[in-house]
Amino acid sequence: MTITREQVIEKLKQVVDPELRLDVWTLGLIYDIQINKDDTIFIKMTFTTPFCPYGQMLIDQIKENIMKIPDVKDADIEIVFEPLWQPSEEVKLMLGIA
Repeated sequence: MTITREQVIEKLKQVVDPELRLDVWTLGLIYDIQINKDDTIFIKMTFTTPFCPYGQMLIDQIKENIMKIPDVKDADIEIVFEPLWQPSEEVKLMLGIA
C-alpha cells in the first residue's frame, strides 16, 4: 500500500497545540512533508515560539500518530526556526487576534 500525503496530513490534524487549541497543520507549523521510498516520513516543522513549553509533547504526538499509518517504518521530525512562525490571517481570526 502506498503512503499518501493526505494520510500524513490527517494524522497531523489530530495533534492539537494545548495553548492555542488548534492543530499543528491548521496553525501552519508544518513546513515540509516527505514520504521516502523506504516508507519513512520526514517532517520539517516549527513551534509558535522557540521557547514552546509543549514542543517535545507535540513532537511525540506527531511521531506517534504518523506511526499509526499502515506501512510507515519511521518518522523523523526536524525542528527549525527559520522562517519564524507567522500565523495566517485565517489563523489570526480563529485565535481572535486579527
